Amino acid sequence: MSGVVDSIQAKAQEVAKEDYDRAKTLINDAAKSGSYLYPIKGIFYFVSHRSLWKPLLKKLAPFVTLSVGVVTGMFFFTYVPQLALMTFVNGPLAVLTTAVLVLNESSAVISFLSRNLVMQDALLDTFDGTLISRDATNLVSEGREVKSGRDPMQRLGKVLKNPFQRFSPKALIRYVMYLPLNFIPVVGTVAFIVLQGRSRGSTVHDRYFQLKQWSPSQKAQWLSKHTGPYLAFGVLATLLDMIPVASVFFSFTNAVGAALWAADIENKETEMTDGTAPGLREAAKKAE
Repeated sequence: MSGVVDSIQAKAQEVAKEDYDRAKTLINDAAKSGSYLYPIKGIFYFVSHRSLWKPLLKKLAPFVTLSVGVVTGMFFFTYVPQLALMTFVNGPLAVLTTAVLVLNESSAVISFLSRNLVMQDALLDTFDGTLISRDATNLVSEGREVKSGRDPMQRLGKVLKNPFQRFSPKALIRYVMYLPLNFIPVVGTVAFIVLQGRSRGSTVHDRYFQLKQWSPSQKAQWLSKHTGPYLAFGVLATLLDMIPVASVFFSFTNAVGAALWAADIENKETEMTDGTAPGLREAAKKAE
């Protein structure tokens, strides 16, 4: 009997060590890449480049109205019932964890409505406009017409390739499945944010991959190799997007940050690009 217990303990230790080593590798990769800085860089770049404000200003009023309505409604109708339940689980922390839970739920509703009805085209214009402002005109021309001029937003012409997909039922189901994690004090909320960040991070460069004309296998190869950096970007972007009302601002700055990151990858100005990114298409083709 003791032999079985020892075997189980040894196996558990082995699994724990593997998970620890993997987490350590992800953190090291994220730290070296500096990807977690790009949502912050996006804020400063957006604020300092007035031409990039145009898509946001056009969508500001409807988005703020939508956000205020959703958050107010969610707190009015769902906060107290969920607080009663969370009190049994989290005790004094329930006031805070319930608020985070309601904000998460509100974020899901706002994301569903805004990305399908309000901001889709505006975020695309912001991403492409940022690339043009970073002299990546040739790259952007792979997905839309580019006009002459100095203002990056005025140079944006007709979209030839649109990477954005409608909000999928699978994404909504996955979100709802992860919500119960918030019932676990602190750790559960952190785990929820990390899981959402992982999902968010894997999509931030969909437009970049499309402009590069990468196949699904090439995209998967790149994301698999750089899981840590995309997770770090996704977590910080998720945290910013969870801020009520201000999330509209951060949705655009996150798009700017993602475009700045893409421009740096293209120019080999990150730790991720040791000659890999520009040659990934050719390497993947050879592998296939």
